[in-house]
Amino acid sequence: MNILGAPLTLAPPIATFLARHGQSGAELELLPGDASARSYIRLVNVGNLLMEDRTDPAGFAAFIRLARHLNSLGLSAPRVIGAEPAAGLALIEDFGTATYGTLLNDGYNEAALYELAIDVLVHLHSAQNAISVTVPAYDTATLLEEISIFSHWFVPGFAPEINVAKFDERFCEVWKKALMPLEEAPKALVLRDFHIDNLMLLQDRAGVAACGLLDFQDAVIGAAEYDLMSLLQDARRDLANGLEDAMLRRYLNAIPAFCGTEDAIMQRYYLLAAQRHTRLVGLFPRLKLRDGKANYLKFMPRVLRQMQTALRMAKLSEICDFLDDTLRGWRDAAPAMSKLS
Repeated sequence: MNILGAPLTLAPPIATFLARHGQSGAELELLPGDASARSYIRLVNVGNLLMEDRTDPAGFAAFIRLARHLNSLGLSAPRVIGAEPAAGLALIEDFGTATYGTLLNDGYNEAALYELAIDVLVHLHSAQNAISVTVPAYDTATLLEEISIFSHWFVPGFAPEINVAKFDERFCEVWKKALMPLEEAPKALVLRDFHIDNLMLLQDRAGVAACGLLDFQDAVIGAAEYDLMSLLQDARRDLANGLEDAMLRRYLNAIPAFCGTEDAIMQRYYLLAAQRHTRLVGLFPRLKLRDGKANYLKFMPRVLRQMQTALRMAKLSEICDFLDDTLRGWRDAAPAMSKLS
């Protein structure tokens, strides 16, 4: 076996797995990694990828289960050709290289890509059997656990003199009250990482199937607006002026009445945006300090701005007041946090 023409010695389980699927002679290309422990090898000119993840059996099983479920809903998750859960190996469909991020960098029509992604969300949220799959609940307790990431990683880096335990206790108290509207929200399948790096354009497919979905193994059952917000308030990039509003209008015009009123949807949209951005403001320092991944800190200025805007739009004045009183200067923390060591 080769990687781009160079000899490669594969671990016996991988070699055996590929041979079992008739691919022992395939030319292999190791793909760049992401923030996860998964690795991917492209079987060149075959149309398949080898996915390996021996560190997260639950996540591996969830990927296989959810890929098949999303396919059953008429959406394009990679088709699973074969899997060996005990070894953390799967042979899956290769969607190629046309991620939304790559296309946007090459000047592709931004509005067209986002319209397709919005249509996927409308399709997913309209399918009443979409939640008929075994995944965890994205409940208040889980949302508060994510809020605590801010307490335990942003706060010590920005204000080391603060008692983190006391801060977190009070911070979670005000957030628990703020999150109450989500408890009565209509339930949907939430893919959790619905953004441009996990979406692909499949030019040979029509309708919502033209959007390839990646990295959905952490899906949960929760408020539908989470994925909508994740797409339109991306920590990695700014959208063109007016695009967020246009895409929100496209979603609101198409979503069925059982998903809620326009006012309720928008309330949840900004509330979830505030929660997600707060988590990310803590997550990026954790990635640097705990995991040695400093690159994410470059997104800190944007996500701090997004957090402030979402807190204001969600009318979370109690949270804003608490932060202003307890973490003076937190709104302008990006330069200081970029120097964490």
